Amino acid sequence: MAEYSYISCAKIRPQGWLGRQLRLQADGLSGNLDKVWPDVRDSKWIGGGRDGWERVPYWLDGFIPLAWLLDDGDLKSRAKRYIDAILAGQKEDGWICPCEDADRGGYDVWAAFLILKVLVEWHECTGDDRVEDAVYRALKQLDGFIMSHPIFGWARARWFECLIPLKWLYDRRPEEWMSDMAVHLDTYGLDYEKLWNGSDMSRKEEHFWYFHNHVVNTGMAIKCRAEMSEFTGEDPCAFADMMNYSLRVLHGSASGHFTGDECLAGPSPIQGSELCSVVEAMYSYEELLRISGDAFWGDRLEETAYNALPATISADMWSHQYDQMSNQIRCEKIENGKQPFTSNSGEAHMFGLEPNYGCCTANFNQGWPKFARSAVMKTPSGFAVCAYAPVKVTAPLGKSVFTVGIDTDYPFKDTVRITVNVDKPRRMTLKLRYPGFADGMKIKTPDKTIEVSEDKLERFVNVTRVWNDGDKVTVDFDFDTHLEECPSGLTALYRGALCFSVPVKAEYTKVEYERDGVERKFPYCDWSIAPKSDWAYGFASTDFKVTRSKVPDMPFDRDNPPLKIETLMAPLDWKEENGVCREYPESDDPAGEPVKVKLVPYGCTTLRMTEMPDLNKYEDSMPDEFEGLPF
Repeated sequence: MAEYSYISCAKIRPQGWLGRQLRLQADGLSGNLDKVWPDVRDSKWIGGGRDGWERVPYWLDGFIPLAWLLDDGDLKSRAKRYIDAILAGQKEDGWICPCEDADRGGYDVWAAFLILKVLVEWHECTGDDRVEDAVYRALKQLDGFIMSHPIFGWARARWFECLIPLKWLYDRRPEEWMSDMAVHLDTYGLDYEKLWNGSDMSRKEEHFWYFHNHVVNTGMAIKCRAEMSEFTGEDPCAFADMMNYSLRVLHGSASGHFTGDECLAGPSPIQGSELCSVVEAMYSYEELLRISGDAFWGDRLEETAYNALPATISADMWSHQYDQMSNQIRCEKIENGKQPFTSNSGEAHMFGLEPNYGCCTANFNQGWPKFARSAVMKTPSGFAVCAYAPVKVTAPLGKSVFTVGIDTDYPFKDTVRITVNVDKPRRMTLKLRYPGFADGMKIKTPDKTIEVSEDKLERFVNVTRVWNDGDKVTVDFDFDTHLEECPSGLTALYRGALCFSVPVKAEYTKVEYERDGVERKFPYCDWSIAPKSDWAYGFASTDFKVTRSKVPDMPFDRDNPPLKIETLMAPLDWKEENGVCREYPESDDPAGEPVKVKLVPYGCTTLRMTEMPDLNKYEDSMPDEFEGLPF
């Protein structure tokens, strides 16, 4: 049985900067796709003629929790229109996807797995009593279908996603065929354990495309055995731990995510990371947290959510990239054949409506809503704060109803304030995650102060007591500002969950046009972005000055970041080639005197340099005039 459980988005209210971030999403591209993008607006799922496969399910997977987290009546009614059409379109035999009966044999049922996940999410938000029967009939039909039509393509690579609605149904009305279906999916699906235990997964393949090392499949597959563990009882983390370690070593980047542009691409800071892989990896970490209760996955979730996710979406959330790069000095179209990506186009790193391919346009919007849903989870004896963010959750525990409210500007600041409200005094355990990147944690409760350090590390600190209405807890973290070597061999700057970059001033040029019947028009146009400031540096000091300001209305504002770190950096001879910086500078020898540079959170940058040489390692060989400079 899973250690924790999600609380319905209908019972969660994002607060503070997270509430503003979700409002930006609702007012931006994610909240308007059904108005402006034909693949959602005119989809076959609702009787139109456009895409009848993954794009509407992808969009609904984030749009539904977004609507209920914000308690927005307009968003809710628009989501209902799609769900009503999907349920009405289900065939008598249970088939739920929009294709002709004669075409079923060639239909990749990955879209069926995905829409069933969406229906479960809809039920968790609304309690719609149509859903259980619809999911039952669809899964029952699929079980027979895949026995005569073995899964292929994306469904074979993502077979474990079907286990999510299957387990939901099994918990409600268990029947023997359901556990058998889990085995069938495991048997016919891609065996990631054998793949990662028996193959060389370090290779970067140029201009070749495979399912087995496709970066989005990889991001999903981190949780594959954890999902299966809910049927088998196996260790949910054994495979995930190994796969996560291998990804970080072989394909890791400074942001904490791994590269893949389209397939796994090695540790170079100019290889891309596809946005779909970011949000799918986040969902994998959330599921691993829910199933295992292991706080490690909260660390991975925060690192990805607070760095890779905001960096690859514009601060106003009207445009996004397909691929982001750690060292990204320009986002202009690159001539075909000269792009650094393994198999993506020269516009994959541009910001726009659907650069390179439209899957990320539909799928990126699950990132923030599911993160908000996962910040606090329910446990058998109380609540677990799994990721630190400003949210308020309300849920029953026994015969009482608790509200746990979190007030914080974390990760930009180091203090978290928690208020517990309860209808009558009640004993409850509040579990507080100790971040693996913290040097210390002080918890002040109404009764006592608890100090936790690395020397006596408890990854979840249990605060068990009788809670009265309005009781407060304050959590203060101790984070070190430090340089850390990346898998590329270059170095990045970190503080807590945040990675820091040298921001490169950017000049934006609107690109408005129409292609394949899809209009790009401001505010959902494409953008060509050129650098307007120096970017070629190396770290020349280990002294850092941290300054903070108010978190702005756009939390990841490029022009007004809420946190800055100043240090000395030396200019380097580092060349630009075909619209990107070279992988490494020409030399680690400084090309001038060190200067003070302010670095900002990676997620608050569009153009940036993140992975750079640590010149402190070569201090003995630096010219005398560079030594001992005051900070």
